[in-house]
Amino acid sequence: MTKKKKKNEDPKVHEDLSGFKMDINSFGEISSSFSIDKINEFLNKNVEDKKLKDRDDLKPEDKGKKS
Repeated sequence: MTKKKKKNEDPKVHEDLSGFKMDINSFGEISSSFSIDKINEFLNKNVEDKKLKDRDDLKPEDKGKKS
């Protein structure tokens, strides 16, 4: 049997992450085309943190209030 050739197509990603590339070099270091701050900003905006969803002190309506 012959091996299937991999297609060099870009994966489907969210429009805010278009152009995002991630590579791992021979030393195991991860390099990315986006800064960590931009990735974290996207994740904070689009992904709910399951560990923090039940905490009362982090509700969105409490963000502007001071105690």
